[in-house]
Amino acid sequence: MSKLIVILGDQLSPALASLRQAEPDDLILLAEVKTEARYVKHHKHKIILLFSAMRHFAAALRQQGFEVCYLSYDEQPGIYSMTDAVRFALQQRPFSQLLITECGEYRLQQEILSWRDTFELPLEVLEDDRFICSQSMFAQWATDRQQLRMEFFYRQMRRYTGLLMDAKQQPVGGQWNYDKDNRKACPPDLKQIPPLKFIPDEITQRVMTLVETEFHDHPGSVGEFNYAVTGKDARQAFLHFVEQQLANFGDYQDAMLLEQPFLFHSICSMYLNAGLLDARWMCQKVEAAWREQHVSLNAAEGFIRQIIGWREYVRGLYWLLMPDYQQHNFLQAKTPLPGYYWHGETKMRCMQQAISQTLQHGYAHHIQRLMVTGNFALLAGLAIDEVTDWYLAVYVDAYEWVELPNTLGMALFADGGILASKPYAASGAYINRMSNYCKNCYYQVKAVTGAKACPFNALYWDFLARNESQLGQNARMQLTYKNWHNKDAEQQQAIREQAAQWLIKLEQL
Repeated sequence: MSKLIVILGDQLSPALASLRQAEPDDLILLAEVKTEARYVKHHKHKIILLFSAMRHFAAALRQQGFEVCYLSYDEQPGIYSMTDAVRFALQQRPFSQLLITECGEYRLQQEILSWRDTFELPLEVLEDDRFICSQSMFAQWATDRQQLRMEFFYRQMRRYTGLLMDAKQQPVGGQWNYDKDNRKACPPDLKQIPPLKFIPDEITQRVMTLVETEFHDHPGSVGEFNYAVTGKDARQAFLHFVEQQLANFGDYQDAMLLEQPFLFHSICSMYLNAGLLDARWMCQKVEAAWREQHVSLNAAEGFIRQIIGWREYVRGLYWLLMPDYQQHNFLQAKTPLPGYYWHGETKMRCMQQAISQTLQHGYAHHIQRLMVTGNFALLAGLAIDEVTDWYLAVYVDAYEWVELPNTLGMALFADGGILASKPYAASGAYINRMSNYCKNCYYQVKAVTGAKACPFNALYWDFLARNESQLGQNARMQLTYKNWHNKDAEQQQAIREQAAQWLIKLEQL
């Protein structure tokens, strides 16, 4: 008898492990299910991208001769979960087994494992080898380590892949990491080269109409959707980045400019995380651009580090520590999320810029997420679950395996230092150094107290003061705390009173 092969919405890869086992008489199932589309208020662009990409992928499979059972959101109203979708497919004819590639989210993976009992049919869950580091490989690396630092994992991945390595298995250029060269502020007059845009085809337009009807209360505007929805277009978008944007990506990857949401970023994480791009192929293209002297080493290394370093690392950490990881709240952050995270209407120019572009495009780059919206959430002690749900909802590239460690661990330090060695807390000075936001802000970036003082400043010092019992012994924060203690009692009191006022009027900032 044939197999029922289940493909999830972020597994749209022709080389997917389960598809490699497909035979002509198997049935391939893809389904647009309500629970996955609605468990947070996903950005409209994310739903459009996934539903359209799934429909295009199903069409491509049919062209290759596969039999596909596709359950669309509007045509199969009774399909609320993946379990419902599998039950529907199993009613079509007898099958010898269920086959699926492991999924990216702990919650859904538990549902998948329950199918063994639910359907009394053999279930085989294959390793997702689209990732370079398997879960077992990461667990082995983590064994007996007191600290699970990304830098050391990244070096192992460089050796394992051979990327940017010389004949003696040493890093080209003599250094592993060129991050110090990737922190330049971008000149406002530097010509921006935007990412490729794509005109929605008929399939995408039908999905856009569906999303406008069914998800009208979700963030984003349907009419502004212009992302790739096929592997072919996603590869074209990435090659455009390599040829046109990568040369400036290294120097300015941490920079921020007014009304410039993309700068020199590829925005291809949304394609990669959905399965439309392959991580190894991307890294090989970037390495080739450096070897052919089209881009600098710090540009190539900076990009490759994001893929085989951070991306693989947070995925390994997620599966190593779940489900307990999502319960961490080391600093007892409980303040409700302010409304401007959902509408962007705030006098803080940096927050207005980062949130508004997020709501418009479903995208913001890593510094906007970490050092603007994430930094503010950290300083104000915003509730962990509300912040992580927000990040999961508003970004097109967000899936829990990558979003949760980056938000809970890196941005909010809620895991107490499992991921990051110290909190990524910063005052307005950092944002002023890396952007031109502050020049156009209602608040004064150099003022700590007063009606127009930058809220980041007093909140920064107050964050240190109120969390000193948890953070005071951190070796990397000794100089910071020394600076705090060097302020006299009157200065400290004024700062803390100012911070208290900001926290009371948080919604009005």
